[in-house]
Amino acid sequence: MAVAGVSFRRIRLPEVSLHVAEAGPEEGPPTILLHGFPEFWYGWRHQIGPLAEAGFRLIVPDQRGYGLSDKPSGVAAYHLDRLAADVIALADACGAPAVRLVGHDWGGLVAWWAASLYPERIERLAILNAPHPAVVGDYIRHHPGQLLRSTYVGLFQLPRLPERLLTADRCRALRRALTGTSRPGAFAPADLDRYVEAWLQPGAMTAMLNWYRALVQLPRATPPRVRMPTLILWGERDTALQAGLAEASLAVCDAGRIRWYPDATHWIAHEDPAAVNADLAHFLA
Repeated sequence: MAVAGVSFRRIRLPEVSLHVAEAGPEEGPPTILLHGFPEFWYGWRHQIGPLAEAGFRLIVPDQRGYGLSDKPSGVAAYHLDRLAADVIALADACGAPAVRLVGHDWGGLVAWWAASLYPERIERLAILNAPHPAVVGDYIRHHPGQLLRSTYVGLFQLPRLPERLLTADRCRALRRALTGTSRPGAFAPADLDRYVEAWLQPGAMTAMLNWYRALVQLPRATPPRVRMPTLILWGERDTALQAGLAEASLAVCDAGRIRWYPDATHWIAHEDPAAVNADLAHFLA
């Protein structure tokens, strides 16, 4: 998939081999961008060029189970501890003792978790519409409205049926989910074709859903606080995540702040790319 200024390679980690997009100057600050569900590296298409031009060395993987990366079998392979360990192993493979880390949606949960578990390896943390995993359970118990928004997670726990529903008719349900929860034009037809190609990779849909299936196995022990400078970018019109999750996540940060996007949905990187890129470039510098 040719994109101007972007090169690709496979990087072997201790557990999996990841397909990785790279851009920007080799001497720039190493910066890992983590996509969420149901995207892949291409979810950062609006950010890669501007951030590379701003001088950052970008490392943008298809996370395990997604796109062209390895798709190990079994739910346990997608435990958050292993996903966070992939981030650190990727930094090691790229010769980066410390990185800037940016995550959206599920990539944000992984970024939060890596920041809590490996604080010495993360210099700055930027999160786009994703709560810290440690706050989700308690927040849902106190906010029934969020429980209603999260009912799809229960559906995803079922075996096989979600895969059939989500891949039917060239992944029609997922295509509608993206266009129906975003502002008009955020996902062009050509973009959706690329997503469908990624979703229909052998084993991809089961692997993607296994992230959700593994999440319910997460222990409730509170992880260490997030110590590094942290920026939370949050689209207030997110139909899946209440804005209170951003505030609850901020409470576990020693040095964090929230930048609200009143007119954006969950998909702020696609809807307001210029503002997101400016905020990220300024914060990550």
